[in-house]
Amino acid sequence: MRDLSVRAGSKSRILAGIKKLSRQKYLQGMALIGIIWMMVFAYLPMYGIIIAFKKYNITKPIASAPWVGLQHFNDFFGDDKFIQILTNTLGISLLKLAIGFPLPIIFAVLLNEITSMRFKKYVQTVSYLPHFISWVVLGGIMITWTSEGGIINHILMELKVLNEPVVFLAEPQYFWGIAVISDIWKELGWSAIIYMAAIAGIDPELYEAATVDGASRFNRIFMITLPCIKGTVAVLFVLAVSSIMGTNFDQIFVLKNPLNAPASDVIDIYVYRMGMNSARFSYATAINLFKSVISLMLLLTANRVTKKLTDASLF
Repeated sequence: MRDLSVRAGSKSRILAGIKKLSRQKYLQGMALIGIIWMMVFAYLPMYGIIIAFKKYNITKPIASAPWVGLQHFNDFFGDDKFIQILTNTLGISLLKLAIGFPLPIIFAVLLNEITSMRFKKYVQTVSYLPHFISWVVLGGIMITWTSEGGIINHILMELKVLNEPVVFLAEPQYFWGIAVISDIWKELGWSAIIYMAAIAGIDPELYEAATVDGASRFNRIFMITLPCIKGTVAVLFVLAVSSIMGTNFDQIFVLKNPLNAPASDVIDIYVYRMGMNSARFSYATAINLFKSVISLMLLLTANRVTKKLTDASLF
């Protein structure tokens, strides 16, 4: 009797599930398209990861390539440029995280305090626009501005900061700063959109009650605004930490040159050079797999830390 009741219960659950799917057939159809796309373009290509452990030749099938184990990883770790590449990657990414992550939060909070809607919309529009400019165009602008006859040299010489013009992108010591500043300029306004949306969802009665209690604007920001958006900040912080091993390939590719190579040679550029220019596909895959594994570890670590500190996490 018990087996019959269990079977009847499972059958009823299956029928309920089928009815629910039939009611949501259009939504399920839309979701199915996304699942198929992800399987085709995200999961099936992962089969190619095995060439990181093989000596792959593009003229032969992957299955016929001989296994070499961890040889490509050992070659990368033993490469003379390994320390330089890792230092540049982490240096640029950590600077972007330390400077570029809090700035959109500050910008969104300050923008929220603007009372003039016309001026607020103007600032928003101006700050968003650089995001829609490709790095090819924006990189060309940066190259022109930082050239010997560029506007930056002109301003610094007028202010007596420099006695003679400097080609900034020809000097490795300036590259990290240029990369960080140009990235902030391009993405500051766009990155603030999520924080602006989170702030817009805060109950206005909280601000009204705080105002009645005599709280200043400064106090309202720290006692209401920031605590209410800490969940959003935590999730975006986890995502930012997980991308530390990536340094925005488009930006670095446009701004790099042989003169600043000691500061601009990062993992993404090295993978591109080894894979596309030198046709060392297995070696390039191994390096990218190493980068992906480290990124996954950073994601899990940052998620656990933020969950303990703020009770908010990505998963």
